[in-house]
Amino acid sequence: MPARFLDTNVLLYSISTHPGEEAKRDIAIAAIENGDNAISVQVLQEFYVQATRPTFRGAVPHEDAVALMRAWLRFPVQEITLALLNDALAIKAASRLSYWDAAIVAAAGALGCREVLSEDMAHGRQIGGVVITNPFR
Repeated sequence: MPARFLDTNVLLYSISTHPGEEAKRDIAIAAIENGDNAISVQVLQEFYVQATRPTFRGAVPHEDAVALMRAWLRFPVQEITLALLNDALAIKAASRLSYWDAAIVAAAGALGCREVLSEDMAHGRQIGGVVITNPFR
């Protein structure tokens, strides 16, 4: 059972070429290299869309994004299911997270992760047994 779940921003920082993001890139790469991670199909989809977007600093070609995504399939991957959708909706209603953040927390919980690494949610917040950690603070 993986200990922590990686949000999309961790994956995106790992490929950042922006001069002001070197420290975040190093932190993201170190987090990814820890083999005790998990991700979801949602995270992979969000990564692809953002990483290949022409306005993304350091946008990568389709082939490079796909190669990275395939490399990350070494981690457990939570698929999108009706049960996950329902859990995300319940988390959203109870926590006031956006639907997409609630889906991240639901996916982490479904995989048994104790922690979500994310820059987008409140550091230290606990939701349904999952703790949010901002590794970039």
